[in-house]
Amino acid sequence: MVLFSNFCFSQSINEEKVSLSNFIKRMYTATPFDGVKIMDDYDNQYLVSVISLDKAKYTNPSIMNRVAQVKAQSQANTFLNGATINMEMIIKTTEQKTKDSNNTLVETIESIKQNSMGFTQGLELLTNFDNADNNRMVFIYFREIKKEAK
Repeated sequence: MVLFSNFCFSQSINEEKVSLSNFIKRMYTATPFDGVKIMDDYDNQYLVSVISLDKAKYTNPSIMNRVAQVKAQSQANTFLNGATINMEMIIKTTEQKTKDSNNTLVETIESIKQNSMGFTQGLELLTNFDNADNNRMVFIYFREIKKEAK
């Protein structure tokens, strides 16, 4: 007696990721935003970091992807671990004297520095797409924060 068995293995796309991706795309299309949000679905909670980059600045897709990844990690790190922001305003005045009149030129320079320390693990690219005017590329990174016990 001879027996043959045929096993088929297939890989399916994670339906939770697809539905989360579609939800965030619809949300972004309705009201564009950048930054970090906490999103809940029925069983999970996610940290989502949304970045949009000007396509004209980044002609190399590899560089654009890396910049988006670093910015998403930075946003998530600031959200999770906090940041120290220092702001300094410098006001310069210059007087120009001529025979007819005195003119004063006022120039304001604002310097903002942000420092944060920490490490953000596990951010994964969920999806990327062109925004409505096709000038910017939107990247959505996410990380599952907690999963409800069933």
